Amino acid sequence: MPTQNGKNRRTLAATAKSALRIIQSIPSPKAEPFKQWLAQVGNERIEEIENPELAQTRMRELYRAKGYSDEWIARRERGIAVRDTLTDEWKNVVLKKVKNMLFLLLKSAKQLLVLPQVSIKR
Repeated sequence: MPTQNGKNRRTLAATAKSALRIIQSIPSPKAEPFKQWLAQVGNERIEEIENPELAQTRMRELYRAKGYSDEWIARRERGIAVRDTLTDEWKNVVLKKVKNMLFLLLKSAKQLLVLPQVSIKR
């Protein structure tokens, strides 16, 4: 990896996922609190998948902890909902257009491939 002075140094690096897997495999009592935290966070995410309202509640709590007003949080939630609706609509429109284009393409290809029979005189 490049250093501040521009030299390249050999380093060991890992993605966040790999680093967490490495931490999980450490058989040390000092790593135990971190492992428990990982288990707790994983459990919270599973609960949020089962009940999406928990994720929204957690989002509101995080924004409040960062100092955002309830009005700002409500606007943020509405913005997310509007964006999701809009992207879903775009997907539907694009899908319809692709289906229509495929239909026309297949129809044109069928007409091109079916040649009129010409009688050959001998």
